[in-house]
Amino acid sequence: MKDALAIFRAALRAADPEEAVYRHLRREADTLIAGGRRYSLKRFDRVHVIGAGKAGAAMARAVERVLGKNICGGFVNVPEGASLGARRVTLNSSGHPVPDERGLSGARRIEQIARSATSRDLLICVISGGASALLPSPAHPVTLDDMRRATTQLLACGATIHELNTIRKHLETLKGGQLARMAAPGRVISLILSDVVGDDLDVIGSGPTVGDTSSFADAARIFEKYGVAPPKSIAARIALGARGEIPETPRAAEIRNVHNLIAGSNRLAIDAAAVKARQLGYRTMVLSTFVEGETADVARTHAAIVKEILTRSRPLRPPACILSGGETTVTLRGAGLGGRNQEFVLAAAIALERFRPFTILSAGTDGIDGPTDAAGAIASQDTLSCASAMGLDPREYLRHNDSYRFFERAGGLIKTGPTGTNVMDVRVILIV
Repeated sequence: MKDALAIFRAALRAADPEEAVYRHLRREADTLIAGGRRYSLKRFDRVHVIGAGKAGAAMARAVERVLGKNICGGFVNVPEGASLGARRVTLNSSGHPVPDERGLSGARRIEQIARSATSRDLLICVISGGASALLPSPAHPVTLDDMRRATTQLLACGATIHELNTIRKHLETLKGGQLARMAAPGRVISLILSDVVGDDLDVIGSGPTVGDTSSFADAARIFEKYGVAPPKSIAARIALGARGEIPETPRAAEIRNVHNLIAGSNRLAIDAAAVKARQLGYRTMVLSTFVEGETADVARTHAAIVKEILTRSRPLRPPACILSGGETTVTLRGAGLGGRNQEFVLAAAIALERFRPFTILSAGTDGIDGPTDAAGAIASQDTLSCASAMGLDPREYLRHNDSYRFFERAGGLIKTGPTGTNVMDVRVILIV
């Protein structure tokens, strides 16, 4: 288990938001270098830092360390309890995952900064997971309560993150490239920490600095698809937009003077985990960083690969390490306590009950797995044996989506505390 935890920690280090900023942003005298592009700081009278997200505090601090006194101020919405400490940038604690008035007030302040930008201004925008909820900016006549009600309804119907963000882009004033549009003619550098499978820029944080491809008509179709009747204010705005009486979100061709950079992602975290695994002597294969689907099904698929390695030494010979990333979902059928990562480990361990030796780890890089204080779990071939000796039935715990209580008793919970980052999940399987 020690090796699996070391590999996971390597992934976490690669996902560190401050290090992610330093990899993409540096200064040489009066020149700022961002992702290979060079910006003369003498061209700008003001430099502001704006944005939102779970990693917003750490990213803002890193930008401050790079630019120091060149920063004249800024405003970033961060979740309650996020580590503060920035000197020149205001870090505004806001509601997450449920948007609140503090987030709305912060969004209005960010909008003011963007609208005041001139060609002599540089805005550095930091965006990370959670930005959609942390940066609420409902457009008239939509209210924050209307947004919350519609989002809750769509979530309950199984709407995807892409669908939810399409709705948000057309009911709010900052998302879907609108922040970039209002910042013109100012220059924008957007540093983005991806929490989205595939790193789709227009989906991360609902793409405030990225050209949009969706429309008001698309938003209307999503409500129709799920049979959801939106609040009157939302229905009215979408109808106006569909008739062309409200401008669409800006297309990519309309976004100018903006440089969007993926500063950190699940792929980079998994790549770092692979390097560590090879250093520890494992033949290593990255299965995918695009893993989605029902958690238990994904777990059984991973277990099938482990069985192939243990019985036929393919696609790798032991000692082997299989890595994957992405984000799965759990369809709740019981009233237990757990999260997708803990459920993955429990389901995979059950599928491998008669096979050995193996170690399975799955954890969220944000340190939070479902409504629990664990990031995920780890299990080996001995976990189910120990559980059986304690009189625990793992299948019964899985049936009730109660993986947290299983690992709480059998051992194996991984507790990192909130990490201040979020690049989805990391799964590590070792076969020796």
